[in-house]
Amino acid sequence: MIGDITAADEIYIVCGYTDMRKSIDGLCAIVEDKLHMDPRNRALYLFCGRRSDRFKMLLWEPDGFILFYKRLSAEQGRYRWPRNKDEVRNLTWREFDWLLSGIDIEQPKAIRAS
Repeated sequence: MIGDITAADEIYIVCGYTDMRKSIDGLCAIVEDKLHMDPRNRALYLFCGRRSDRFKMLLWEPDGFILFYKRLSAEQGRYRWPRNKDEVRNLTWREFDWLLSGIDIEQPKAIRAS
């Protein structure tokens, strides 16, 4: 199915700020240069801009890239995006759900899956 994010084996969040004007090629360059990864892996890569009210997801499918873009309405607030620009995190599906729900992924009391 086109755009099936559940096909991703890994989820990576690129912390810090990303220029939201970047398209697929620009985001692939970030994955290659900053993460030292192949953007054609079965992974979902997440990027967020300064406003924290929008993000992009990059996903490789066997026949090409898919770019997802989501922008929150003004009433919905902002995403709680980690801002350490030198960090790339591997997220669990639970943390991914928290992030998209506006919950901080740094949950010290949450039970971590082994």
